Amino acid sequence: MKEIDKEAMEVAIEESEKNKSNDYTKGGPFGCAIVKDNKIIAKGHNTVVQSKDPTAHAEINAIRKACKELDTHDLTDCVLYTSAEPCPMCLSAIIWANIKEVYYANTKEEVDEIGFRDDDIYDYLQGKNQKFIKLKQIDSDKAEEVFDDFMETKNKQIY
Repeated sequence: MKEIDKEAMEVAIEESEKNKSNDYTKGGPFGCAIVKDNKIIAKGHNTVVQSKDPTAHAEINAIRKACKELDTHDLTDCVLYTSAEPCPMCLSAIIWANIKEVYYANTKEEVDEIGFRDDDIYDYLQGKNQKFIKLKQIDSDKAEEVFDDFMETKNKQIY
């Protein structure tokens, strides 16, 4: 293990403790650090309850800070360290951000054991619990026109 790996994981775990002082009433016990060029460029902790934002997970908060810090939506060449295995939403955000390397401490099974429902979402994505959410397509000519317009645009940026 490199020294930066140890340091970044320590920071992620320190971030996961940020809500301890208020009995975790501002968010869960999750923290994250993002590294580029062997330097921590962003860190974050869970602020779901405090911000009244279900997407305010530690990884999402850290990704937002890193993108702002680097002035980009593309975090290629960054490494993410998190106190727990990323939930499906965070995993998707990590993929969208082009982060190719992630280190985590607690497993998703341990996350389930403390009461979080990541496993329900993983099950849904694997086709196991289709009653979890109703997902239904509605045809729309206008929506298709927007996609057609996008396809014809020459200077678009794919991400």
